[in-house]
Amino acid sequence: MLHPNQFEVNETWIIFKLNDAPVMTDRDGDFNVYALMDAASCFILDTGFVPAESKDFSQVDSKRILKNGQSHKKEYPKELIIPNTEMANNLSVEAERCGISVKRVAEDQLQLLIAEAREGFQEHISNGRFQ
Repeated sequence: MLHPNQFEVNETWIIFKLNDAPVMTDRDGDFNVYALMDAASCFILDTGFVPAESKDFSQVDSKRILKNGQSHKKEYPKELIIPNTEMANNLSVEAERCGISVKRVAEDQLQLLIAEAREGFQEHISNGRFQ
């Protein structure tokens, strides 16, 4: 299992889904919510919404989330970890275009890193504050 102390700040980012079930909206349909997080600090760099039926970031959204992440430290990380349960093909291509190596790992290897963010998100939407 991966642990934050295995990484240096801004060395490795992780992209992962925050929600268990698609987030339903009346106006725009159902979405999955993804977080881009620094693996060492567990700081959420950005979030992205992907229509539930598409299963992958668009090329434009891939560029946006990586650029927003880059804006915090003014550089890209060396590595982006993507759970092997996620398609994220467009995001992988865009990351590699930015010089970021992409690593696929089993999602259970990320639990120590992502569990708190997921729990916080679940609390947030269960309290009716996600509108």
